[in-house]
Amino acid sequence: MTTPPTLPTWTAAGHYRDIRFETSGDGIARISIDRPEKRNAFRPLTVQELCDAFSRVRDDPSIGVVLFTGAGPAADGVWAFCAGGDQSVRGDGGYLDETGLPRLNVLDLQRIIRSLPKVVIALVAGYAIGGGQVLHLLCDLSLAAENAVFGQTGPRVGSFDGGFGAGYLARVVGQRKAREIWFLCRRYSADQALAMGLVNAVVPLERLEAEGVAWAREVLQHSPTAIRCLKAAFNAETDGLAGLQELAGQATHLFYRTSEGQEGRNAFLEKRDPDFSGAPWLP
Repeated sequence: MTTPPTLPTWTAAGHYRDIRFETSGDGIARISIDRPEKRNAFRPLTVQELCDAFSRVRDDPSIGVVLFTGAGPAADGVWAFCAGGDQSVRGDGGYLDETGLPRLNVLDLQRIIRSLPKVVIALVAGYAIGGGQVLHLLCDLSLAAENAVFGQTGPRVGSFDGGFGAGYLARVVGQRKAREIWFLCRRYSADQALAMGLVNAVVPLERLEAEGVAWAREVLQHSPTAIRCLKAAFNAETDGLAGLQELAGQATHLFYRTSEGQEGRNAFLEKRDPDFSGAPWLP
């Protein structure tokens, strides 16, 4: 029997109202939506805080993996990863923030998760519905508890996600299944999600975090540069020019570390012609 990993002692970082941001001290961050009474549905403040937390992860060189999850269970015993947008604050033009301004800032969050040069692992307990299903989809890896439930609600509530929520979903599960998910708005179990390739593994609820920590620590044993370039390469295949920009940015990051990159910079600063003669024209 495999020995379960020792769980981190999580340390809170930052001050938030709708989320929790915690770090392990050994390269892992845990970001949790903390609105269990709303099935962890997001409002503009939730998304703003998630954007801030993920941006902090981006800028922290000690963190390589994020576990993204939902707090729970709620007082009635129900678990949720995220039930999508909070319909109680939805206005005519989006979700209303505390000033009454309608927003769809979850699109910003989607791009941040997608482009983060670190690995994001979704830990899905309970409901991943609507916009919550899209958020888990955009994570690099997804682990589901046996009680996980997936599905879309957009056409039922007068909404849809025609971006990653439709296009990338079709890349993951195929066109036929993606259309079924959106057009029929059915619910799917963890085992059904595993069968269609929507999640990587299914584990008992009580083992979900331990499994996520084990996967995170396995990732952390590998080359950070290789991982970030691989993530950009996977994205480039589906994300058009934005994906190519991301991959090219990772190549530029690597090039700056080479003798050629440093010679070009140094020659400019020293006001001389660069000398690239030491760099071979390799096949």
